[in-house]
Amino acid sequence: MLRTALVGSCLGLFAFTLCAAGGPTLSAPQDWPRFRGPNGAGVGVANLPAKWTEKDYNWRATLPGVGHSSPVVWGDRVFVTCGENETAKRIVLCLKTSDGRVAWRRDFDSKREQRNPDNSYASSTPAVDADHVYVAWTAPEETTLLALTHDGKEVWRRGLGPFVSTHGSGTSPILVGDLVVLGDSQEVPERVKMDVPPKSSIVALDAKTGEIRWRTDQRTTRVFYSTPIVCQLDGEPPQLIFTSTSHGFTSLDPSTGKINWEVPDTMPERCVGSPLFASGLIFASCGTGGAGRHVVAVRPGSKKAGTPPQIAYTVQKPVPYVPTPVAKDGLVYLWGDDGLVTCIRAATGEQVWQQRVGSNFYGSPVIVGDRLYCTSRQGDVFVLAAGEKPELLARNPLGEPSHATPAVANGVLYLRTLSHLISIGPAK
Repeated sequence: MLRTALVGSCLGLFAFTLCAAGGPTLSAPQDWPRFRGPNGAGVGVANLPAKWTEKDYNWRATLPGVGHSSPVVWGDRVFVTCGENETAKRIVLCLKTSDGRVAWRRDFDSKREQRNPDNSYASSTPAVDADHVYVAWTAPEETTLLALTHDGKEVWRRGLGPFVSTHGSGTSPILVGDLVVLGDSQEVPERVKMDVPPKSSIVALDAKTGEIRWRTDQRTTRVFYSTPIVCQLDGEPPQLIFTSTSHGFTSLDPSTGKINWEVPDTMPERCVGSPLFASGLIFASCGTGGAGRHVVAVRPGSKKAGTPPQIAYTVQKPVPYVPTPVAKDGLVYLWGDDGLVTCIRAATGEQVWQQRVGSNFYGSPVIVGDRLYCTSRQGDVFVLAAGEKPELLARNPLGEPSHATPAVANGVLYLRTLSHLISIGPAK
């Protein structure tokens, strides 16, 4: 059974640079503009506690509906999406970071769709820049991509055609320069016969107008739930990286949508966790039935050097299926769906340590300082030391289930449960 995706910007929209080593160089507290923050790296800057109680919350806000998407933050505003299970209504909510009060709310009628019981009508995380917040959702009749101002006014809305899947959707939009990019993948079950099968694609829209700038077709096999990232090698233009069952690893020119290179036949199962760029390698996983199959590390192709992409190594299961890896200081952390955490050396794939923390996870880990933070499906935030030796530092209950990934913005940790948003930090 599918495990739902839990489910930015580059080129000057966040406070880090993509270096030749292939990782983020963070220097100061920053906004959190997309799923897993700047370039989807899952690395934040803050002075956060390892242990806390409800008395340590800055605030805890009740959300109007439920969902699994993660919050995004720009300046003094935090944006989050919710859905109503009975009506499929989609809700976009803006709260003030200072006290959690609602700045505005927008409701959008939609239609129910067939989806996995673990999915929701708000599994896609928004993207945000200085001008707009961008939200995507699917219904049988249409995939919708929407831009709102920071005050909640609709700027544009673009329909991308019907959406077909038995499990629902979950991939999130990202910003690349002046483009909003979204994976529009489709899936037709073998038992369903359609006169006109749906077409899968990757689409880029003008962030200001919503006009389609390019659309790159993909083969239709399985819906992917991973959210893309940007890979930029030293002295070269950025590459937009997608992972999918149908194409494996795909590198696109973000300005044109032209395919730079692919590494096919590397993702035989469904892609739910998102790719990660670290130590000059792209890491991605696939899996099925609630378990990861393998993690593949690919060295990206280089136009400057005239070299094709190359598989560096493969890590066999047990590996994550839904949670996306995170990396720091040459180490990659593979946080498994079943609570088995594995630390490997990014350069070689050598296992450094492995520790079972227990519980089950859909959310992905983030690194803040020398600690890993990850929220379990049961609603406990596990805090592990990041480094050469495993150490469980804390297990903090939130009191409600969660499928979401934490956000870290401007020194504050934001945690989304099924129907609440919590602000924590900085450490006292």
